Amino acid sequence: MKKLPHSFFNRPAVDLARDLIGKILVRRIGTKELRARIVETEAYIGTHDLACHASKGRTARTEVMFGPAGHAYVYFIYGMYDMLNIVASKEDDAQAVLVRAAEPLDDWKADLSGPGKLARALHIARALNGADLTGNKLYLLDNPRDRPEVIATKRIGVDYAGDWKDALLRFVDPTSPAVSGPKKRSGKRSR
Repeated sequence: MKKLPHSFFNRPAVDLARDLIGKILVRRIGTKELRARIVETEAYIGTHDLACHASKGRTARTEVMFGPAGHAYVYFIYGMYDMLNIVASKEDDAQAVLVRAAEPLDDWKADLSGPGKLARALHIARALNGADLTGNKLYLLDNPRDRPEVIATKRIGVDYAGDWKDALLRFVDPTSPAVSGPKKRSGKRSR
């Protein structure tokens, strides 16, 4: 499997979020490597998306979202969880994809069925905010044989975002037991 290059991330978050399903997230800590298959993502599509952190403007927290694609945006939420996002699109167009859930690989036993659990199990913390996702500590691999069905549904936990709460910007592999929230087929088949 090949490491995904910057060009893979340099596109709209909605396309990236869909295409991340089935890709392999790798976290290297010293000589140890933790690998997981992504099964759930959410797209945050810029300053006009009221659920996107960038909708409140450019701040120290969101600065990485305005930078080049293919970098990690890691933030702390609810006083207890770090969350991994992948910066998408082009510079100054603050878009990102939240990695919500994954399946552990290589006989690794971990519960990755939620963005906080995923970040904790993979030892992803704010120290990785801004990390280049084509580097060696945190990166993604293509898995060309894995072409899962992808369902688009409403995002989770964005009831404050007006009409944006109903946007079908969450993508799931409906066959995965690791999906963190509803995986009803009432969503829209994506592609």
